[in-house]
Amino acid sequence: MSNQSPHDRRRTSSGESVDGQEATQRPLERYLPSVAKPIRVASFWLAIILPFVYIPLLLTGLSNGPETGTFLALLGCNLGALYVGHSYRIEDEL
Repeated sequence: MSNQSPHDRRRTSSGESVDGQEATQRPLERYLPSVAKPIRVASFWLAIILPFVYIPLLLTGLSNGPETGTFLALLGCNLGALYVGHSYRIEDEL
């Protein structure tokens, strides 16, 4: 029987080992350790805020090329922000 809480198991599955040994890290933490956390925080909040920028574009319609291109660029940025910021946990800040 394990003495781990569900929180400990979640941490273990994210790349940290139970006994404190460093397991394989995510690429951002491996290559940019000093700025990895601020990048994840910014990406997390950007992924939340960007969909609100879509609203004016969608209300006016995507009738011409520049508007459609802008929408697709914002959508691509949002997907990138979701990918990078998905592992950010607010409880780590508290």
